[in-house]
Amino acid sequence: MFGDMMGMMGKLKETQAKVEATKERLNSVYIDESSSDDLLKITVTGNRAIKSIAIDEQLLEDKEQLEDYLILTLNKAIEKANNVHETELAAVAKEGMPNIPGMDMFK
Repeated sequence: MFGDMMGMMGKLKETQAKVEATKERLNSVYIDESSSDDLLKITVTGNRAIKSIAIDEQLLEDKEQLEDYLILTLNKAIEKANNVHETELAAVAKEGMPNIPGMDMFK
């Protein structure tokens, strides 16, 4: 039994290292989002950090419109980044879970 516990602890540490490596890799995964008319383009990482924002000149003429565009497009980009982030980390966590009877919560 003690050996099983040590094995599980080793597996959990290995999984933790894989989770950290995945988080690091997500810094280089880019998600592009743009407004429906392509006047605003945003790029975020898989860790939800904004990398770039490109604003068409015509949006600079109307502050309120620009704010609306930013809110809508940023929210869409962040939602996509959240999905990528959660999917990637869930895959690593599922792979690294020790086989504990009765704990098949990822099925």
